Amino acid sequence: MTNEQHTNKGVKADYQSTPHPTPHTSYRILITGAAGFIGSNLTEYFLSKGHFVRCLDNFATGHRYNIEPFLENDRYELIEGDIRNPEDCARAVASMDYVLHQAALGSVPRSIKDPVTTNEVNVSGFLNLLVAARDANIKRFVYAASSSTYGDSASLPKVEDKIGKPLSPYAITKYVNELYADIFSKTYGLETIGLRYFNVFGRRQDPNGAYAAVIPLFVKQFMNHESPIINGKGDYSRDFTYIDNVIQMNELAMLTVNPDAVNTVYNTAVGDRTTLIELVNYLKEFLSEYDAKIADVEIVHGPNRAGDIPHSLASIEKAKELLGYEPTHRINEGLREAVSWYWENL
Repeated sequence: MTNEQHTNKGVKADYQSTPHPTPHTSYRILITGAAGFIGSNLTEYFLSKGHFVRCLDNFATGHRYNIEPFLENDRYELIEGDIRNPEDCARAVASMDYVLHQAALGSVPRSIKDPVTTNEVNVSGFLNLLVAARDANIKRFVYAASSSTYGDSASLPKVEDKIGKPLSPYAITKYVNELYADIFSKTYGLETIGLRYFNVFGRRQDPNGAYAAVIPLFVKQFMNHESPIINGKGDYSRDFTYIDNVIQMNELAMLTVNPDAVNTVYNTAVGDRTTLIELVNYLKEFLSEYDAKIADVEIVHGPNRAGDIPHSLASIEKAKELLGYEPTHRINEGLREAVSWYWENL
């Protein structure tokens, strides 16, 4: 064993936490960005399982109405704070068992417009939370990574250990997250797992704002009988991933007792590829069941968006093998549920 390995082993012992509870044990979870789309869905799920959930959010992109249903739950706590503030991070992780880190400034276009703020939140904020989790002896730190890390790699499907060069400031920040998590695992013994999200969609995803994701934006436009604008010819493809699959991956990553499954990253996806044209046709079909006029709405084509990769398709074999992951929703099943939710709530 090298001197460095001796050093790492010694440090790891200082931060060793208690064994992981079984899935039936009540545990305490910090969810950052819990007023956002993914964070609020995770909150709802874990509260429904009888666990304690603490929310840390500064409401920069999240919404208070997403957490209103939880405020009267005695197993829920809200801390209004910012991951860019180390004191807020330390207060948030205190007495927690696990961290599910979802807080970030997403969106490739936003990062191109304002790379400085994107870096402050996604890199400095991430590091602040890692330090706080280390100091609080958190059992495991599960964080939202991104498929943007694959950058200009043309290989399909995307396999975790083969990435290209980042194509946007946002992609750089998410790759740096993975590097920091790896260093904290090796140096301090903090267990980390990164989940590379692939185009997540579903209930509570915000259709408004300058950086709205494509699915809720298109749904809102169709419901208003407005023409969605597809970037390019519509032949770009994505591995669209329904929110329930993401919830499953977070739970598996948090609770796995397989030692080979920790301190690494996983694609969080379905393993299917859908073009934008196919996506639009699905949405028109499902929305037309509620409003027949939507079937006649025309589609408009615009220029390709800077920083976009042409195609994205994930291999989910690693997650299946090491975590036992099995997606419950393919693209059409997820879209049907999402459309139903938007029809009732928009």
